[in-house]
Amino acid sequence: MPRLTIVADENIPQVKQRFSTLGDVITVNGRNLCPQQLQHADILLVRSVTRVNKSLLAGTPVRFVATATIGIDHLDIDYLEANKIGWASAPGCNANSVVDYIISAICRLDGLLELLLADGTVGIIGMGSVGGRLYQRLSDLEIQCTAYDPLIDQNSYPILGDLETVLAADVICLHTPLTTTGSHPSLHLLNEDNLARINSGAVIINAGRGAVIDNNALKQTLVERDDICTVLDVWEGEPELDIELLKRVDLATPHIAGYSHDGKLIGLEMIYQACCCFFSLEPESLEVRPADDNLTIVLSEQSDRIAAMREAVLSCYDVAQDDQRFRGSLLRCQQQQRGEEFDRLRKHYPERRELSRYRIVNVDELDNAVITGLSALGFICC
Repeated sequence: MPRLTIVADENIPQVKQRFSTLGDVITVNGRNLCPQQLQHADILLVRSVTRVNKSLLAGTPVRFVATATIGIDHLDIDYLEANKIGWASAPGCNANSVVDYIISAICRLDGLLELLLADGTVGIIGMGSVGGRLYQRLSDLEIQCTAYDPLIDQNSYPILGDLETVLAADVICLHTPLTTTGSHPSLHLLNEDNLARINSGAVIINAGRGAVIDNNALKQTLVERDDICTVLDVWEGEPELDIELLKRVDLATPHIAGYSHDGKLIGLEMIYQACCCFFSLEPESLEVRPADDNLTIVLSEQSDRIAAMREAVLSCYDVAQDDQRFRGSLLRCQQQQRGEEFDRLRKHYPERRELSRYRIVNVDELDNAVITGLSALGFICC
């Protein structure tokens, strides 16, 4: 078979190394991709910043599209299938990374981990790959959960209920894809009315899609109420965002919750395998994952379970550092530069490894309750 021409988002790590076995790889800025760049492409590899639809693909020779992400709301599936263009995504590839982000935020916010390990409740909106894994991790920690997802079998999880119950939780996590049609569209699911239902002291964490929350309504809510804590990784209108909303949220990051190095490489391998299948090619064996031999932690806290869990998590990944970089960069920018800076922070995001890649070195010195908690978080305790 002749070598293929592959156009790929430059932010997919090791994409040239992996896909060069199939053909010539050309990397591009996914945000600004245009049809002229696809005039000789057989394969298009994207991330969530690229809208793949008729206006991008019409008149091009693209035969296969793959997104190295969980979500597919940026792909016009109807157009792809109607025009016999193959497509694939990477469901679940960065789910653990997003869960790590949630755990880091819980550990960073004062008193929240203590509350949840006592009798607090986490409400999960969207029980797909991320929501399901978040529920599993929290259940392992014996943290109470409730969930809302009208689009799946209501017998899938014992915690499924109505939206009102989820909005009454101490922490509300949003992991639903963005939909605008159907019986349960998620666009502006948290609107002015639903935001008003949220209890005093509650925490809202959105690491799904920005427009699931009406950002204008959220900003107005935060102007009127100082009793709600907010953690936003995603923003309506990315890469542009409301700078006044940014100033009011407690933790803010530039859509990087799923940006662990491990998740990116898993996504890369998933779309590589899908591409080989589509073109009836034999996949080549190639190790793209870095060695984990040196990912170790020595804990100073040995008996206080909560303190040890917080120490372990924040030593591996502290969301507050991402917040400081993001907030500092955007607040220093002129308004017309903020979108570019948002993308620059994503492109040059520091390598982050998932919690499950770290081994606790001094396990023999730790109390059993500490070990149990660390294991539930995903750390290697052997």
